[in-house]
Amino acid sequence: MKIGVLALQGAVSEHINMVKSLGVEAIPVKTVEEIKVIDGLIMPGGESTTMGRLITKFGLENVIKERIKEGMPVYGTCAGMILLAKRIKNYNQFSLGILDITVVRNAFGRQIDSMEVDLQVKGLEDPFHAIFIRAPVAIDLGSDVDALASLEEGVVFLKQGNVYASAFHPELGNDPRIHKMFIESVKSFLNK
Repeated sequence: MKIGVLALQGAVSEHINMVKSLGVEAIPVKTVEEIKVIDGLIMPGGESTTMGRLITKFGLENVIKERIKEGMPVYGTCAGMILLAKRIKNYNQFSLGILDITVVRNAFGRQIDSMEVDLQVKGLEDPFHAIFIRAPVAIDLGSDVDALASLEEGVVFLKQGNVYASAFHPELGNDPRIHKMFIESVKSFLNK
């Protein structure tokens, strides 16, 4: 099993380290050829407008969409959630248009309003300590989108088919359970 972390900008090494700590191979990816040979893709947090421009510049949009259509699991954190959304409220920017959600950028405020919260997550027994940095939230979820964790402002962790997205950064903490959940979906994909 090989997990790729989209290495255009953002928290790439932190995701790679978290996946490797679970005994799974993780590599940075930024070309069409690299994305074609991985079994799962993590789209990290960072600056979503910059990442969108680079996805377009390097011609990655179609290969990412094709792999998702083939069933390859994808997990977007923070900026990755924005890039996967079909709709971005009051903001015109590139997105892949995969997740049937509306994203509200910077839903909790600016950088100074970053926070840490113990979240109840569907499928996890104990709360998950989540780190939010200029985080988005999802609203207006499609009927086949499963909300896995929510706060008053909106949904902060969700799943639609083989695509996961979170508004928080599990790679910045030391709890591997969200990455484990994603890796389990990659195992299921490989066993089909």
